[in-house]
Amino acid sequence: MAALLPVLLAHLLLCAHGATASAAATPPPLPILPVPSYAQLRWQLSEMALFLHFGPNTFTDSEWGTGRADPSVFAPSALDAGQWARVAARGGFGRVVLTAKHHDGFCLWPSALTNYSVAASPWRGGTGDVVAELTAAARAEGVGLGLYLSPWDRHEPVYGDTVAYNEHYMGQMTELLTRYGEVEEVWLDGAKGDAKKMNYMFDAWFALIHQLQQRVVIFSDAGPDTRWVGDEAGVAGYTCWSTFNKSSVTIGHTTEEYSRCGDPFGQDWVPAECDVSIRPGWFWHASEKPKNATTLLDIYYKSVGRNCLLILNVPPNSSGLISNEDIQVLQEFTEIRHTIFSHNFATNATVTANSVRGGQDNLQFAPSNVLENNIYSYWAPQERQTCWEMFFDLGQSASFNVLQLQEPIQLGQRVIEFHVDILIDELWQTIIEATTIGYKRLLKFPVTESRYLKLSIDSARADPLISFFGVFMDPFSDKYNLENHDKRTNSSGVIMLRTNNAAGSRSTAAM
Repeated sequence: MAALLPVLLAHLLLCAHGATASAAATPPPLPILPVPSYAQLRWQLSEMALFLHFGPNTFTDSEWGTGRADPSVFAPSALDAGQWARVAARGGFGRVVLTAKHHDGFCLWPSALTNYSVAASPWRGGTGDVVAELTAAARAEGVGLGLYLSPWDRHEPVYGDTVAYNEHYMGQMTELLTRYGEVEEVWLDGAKGDAKKMNYMFDAWFALIHQLQQRVVIFSDAGPDTRWVGDEAGVAGYTCWSTFNKSSVTIGHTTEEYSRCGDPFGQDWVPAECDVSIRPGWFWHASEKPKNATTLLDIYYKSVGRNCLLILNVPPNSSGLISNEDIQVLQEFTEIRHTIFSHNFATNATVTANSVRGGQDNLQFAPSNVLENNIYSYWAPQERQTCWEMFFDLGQSASFNVLQLQEPIQLGQRVIEFHVDILIDELWQTIIEATTIGYKRLLKFPVTESRYLKLSIDSARADPLISFFGVFMDPFSDKYNLENHDKRTNSSGVIMLRTNNAAGSRSTAAM
């Protein structure tokens, strides 16, 4: 195989355009709009959040409370928000999101706007504040804080009076966003009951939230900052764009396919968030058991590995603690991720590309940048090319079944379609074809052995940029398949730039 290297290098030189490095620095390429805000970048980089559904439902064995449960039912005997935050930090979750108020209207902080809160419960003698305790615990562990404030309130008497209830809701939101320091995410939905007609003033809510918290992202069905993926299984579309048109959807009225896949022509940056519970229900129930670690791994591939954030619900039990069986699953989930992704067979690879922005000697955009786990370091090709290829020599043959790719999303999401080949008996053979990369793309395929790989970008919205390339071995997943998928990109007219795509079996010698 070593004899093939000169041939590969010759092919690169033939494909390269523009060549010599300039003494002056080469500016980075223009971003392709839309691009994420600072807060959205922080959100994406955190990759996973821990959702904490907790409240009277925990003690009444309910999912949707009626709003009529006596506050005395809220009586956790050993509540430890420090444990919740430690579980999050050790599991690699960048933030915790607490149901500060669910549909039953019970507030986990002493709200001055209602008597239906922890202040009316026996917990901590009526002086407790779950939000405050979690805030302190999260900061001690270095994880961010998020809060869910349900729009639907089945206890509040003014619910149904549009003006009065919107004022009530915004008053409670103000309490949450001014008492507890920085809040990284506000999570809300469009839930409402059938008994009373109610109009939510979302635009006013969003304006208030952004006014009170400058670094916050707001989640809802339709944004404005992050969107619901459209299901509660934690699974994104095989094609998944962070670009989206907020004007095409309204909260409570979304199209599942549009939410799952996004829009390559979208005018807004609204990445998707994948919510799923570790248990069958969202609140803790003694009769339910958690999913196993390999199921969580599969969800991870189909959420974080499809350019989304995974928000995994792990509900505290009636003692106020995350159950040991849930912690055990999370520990196993963490360990298997570490086992898989701690050894990148491409770490010491020799990387070349058929062109480099500023010339082949320009280290600023060098192909080797893709070996660094950093979205601010990336390979960029020479402008206006029609052939985008990267070649990897791992140094020795290796067996692998997982591919990881990343784009520097601060410059926009670009790649529409790509494929990866390996060299077998002097022939390039395609092992995976896929659509969209975004912040992170993880793809599984049958165990493959090779020393040489080629990444080909088949089409892109602008000159493609790659910030990371890695190949790994996953010995845990039960199935290695191409995950029956639909390669549609939401529009047959999406291709704006396209390579001359050579056959996967084309001979290296012929090149």
